[in-house]
Amino acid sequence: MFTKKFIQALSLSVIFLMLSYSGIFAQNKKYDVVIYGGTSAGIASAIQTSRMGKSVVIIEPTHRLGGLTTGGLGQTDIGNKHVIGGISREFYQNIRKHYDDPKSWKWQDRNAYMDEGQTRTEKGEDAMWTFEPSAALKVYHQMLSKEKIDIVYGERLNRESGVTKKGNQIESIEMESGSKYTGKMFIDATYEGDLMAAAEISYRIGRESNSEYGETLNGVQANKISATLKWTLSRNAYNHNFIDRVDPYIVKGDPKSGLLPYITEGPPGVDGEGDDKIQAYCFRMTLTDHPDNRIPFKKPENYNELNYELLFRNYEAAPGPIEEMYPYGDKLVPWINSPMPNRKTDTNNQKGFSTDFIGQNYDYPEASYEEREKIVQAHRDYQQGLMWTLAYHPRIPEKVRNAVSRWGTCKDEYEEGSDGWQEQLYIREARRMVSDYVMTQKNCEGIDTIEDPVGMAAYGMDSHHIQRYVDVNGFVQNEGNVEAHGFSPYSISYRSIVPKKEECENLLVPVCVSATHIAFGSIRMEPVFMVLGQSAATAACQAIDEKKAVQDINYSLLQKRLLDNKQILRNK
Repeated sequence: MFTKKFIQALSLSVIFLMLSYSGIFAQNKKYDVVIYGGTSAGIASAIQTSRMGKSVVIIEPTHRLGGLTTGGLGQTDIGNKHVIGGISREFYQNIRKHYDDPKSWKWQDRNAYMDEGQTRTEKGEDAMWTFEPSAALKVYHQMLSKEKIDIVYGERLNRESGVTKKGNQIESIEMESGSKYTGKMFIDATYEGDLMAAAEISYRIGRESNSEYGETLNGVQANKISATLKWTLSRNAYNHNFIDRVDPYIVKGDPKSGLLPYITEGPPGVDGEGDDKIQAYCFRMTLTDHPDNRIPFKKPENYNELNYELLFRNYEAAPGPIEEMYPYGDKLVPWINSPMPNRKTDTNNQKGFSTDFIGQNYDYPEASYEEREKIVQAHRDYQQGLMWTLAYHPRIPEKVRNAVSRWGTCKDEYEEGSDGWQEQLYIREARRMVSDYVMTQKNCEGIDTIEDPVGMAAYGMDSHHIQRYVDVNGFVQNEGNVEAHGFSPYSISYRSIVPKKEECENLLVPVCVSATHIAFGSIRMEPVFMVLGQSAATAACQAIDEKKAVQDINYSLLQKRLLDNKQILRNK
């Protein structure tokens, strides 16, 4: 029989262990560098900080590190692999080593894997650019285990009063649990920019007008015909749009019946003018067609057929065979189903009605945690309903149903015993800092150059659709897509990852960088976030050593250290 004292002691021991895991007992520990957000950028920042001999903690609000890199985005968007260096390239080299091990191939023979995505791994490369989320998580943990890094899970910043500043320096940050983390330097590596915003740093949400920074691809992009910019504007508006003459009303042809779900009331705005709307989010699904690892798509309990009426009508509006609906990509299914190892995929949005939940994320950047959870769940419900619809609904063409129903989510990804859906939503864009230097379309195109590079970007200027509206002819259209490629890799300014000095002297922001909507559309790639995370940490450690504000450090020394650490800063 256990005594009351023994039970009390045992209970206290359990509570102690639970508190230790949640990071409560780390609250009085001081660090050289405090990183909020265990995204790819946060991981690279932490590794670099450790290698420079500084104490560091990563505070991750969820219970999984890696952000999108471990959350489904296994088809690496780069543009030019040769500009990816440092810790970022180390990660992809380690991915290659992982798949060089025959034990990593459970569901597929290594020689049967065909790399068909937009970023192919060429023969003889030292790195590999496509991978399973579980492989990315394993590689990150291996890399972190070699360093002296404290990792705290499940702690969310108190966004109302959790940032303590003395003058224009952050002294500590407090979590909702009450735990505090004191540091000399802070790095906001979140996709949302929550620490940046709580520290009262200037930021922007939405699209600038083209006139503000002398751009041509920012602002509203509804014009479908452009004689002077045929390859850009006309292609942008055309791609991922509806077949001609899709009716937007609940009762076809009857505006009085009301609009179908998720169509914006009123016109889209004047081309080139700014607004506060952001590009659509989705889940980058990890799917498989292996029968022993597949979880069939399920119909959500709150399924509403009306939410997919535009999808039905889009198929029904096809003037000929459905294979001829679109001149690019998958001819049948509205997705990009890129192969990953082990008969899995990274599945992304494509065509007019797809996985992007257009217009349903506008409130997300500023929303409370509880409101964000509702937005994330709404995206999950929508996308789960979409996949069930494509796989099984009788109004979907049989060829499409046959193509989709052989796929499903994976039993061996994400949480064991789950439905195979990840927690990480693809936050393509949220807040963007406004610092002393704003990266713009002119930087992407090489018109404007900078003298303080801390990394390079190489992907095209890319924006997914932002709103769905009724055009002047009374038919539904999507607006916001931009796909502008064809320019050389370009350098990213150090000033774009540090705030204005008068706002904060000891914060760096390698994800929500100071960039316009259209420039951010090029910068916002996971390999680049890792590059900028490493550079941010290098600058933070240098600022500690020099006892200076991050804005005042010796750039020549920073540049030398980055190059010594195999970062690539300029075109050769």
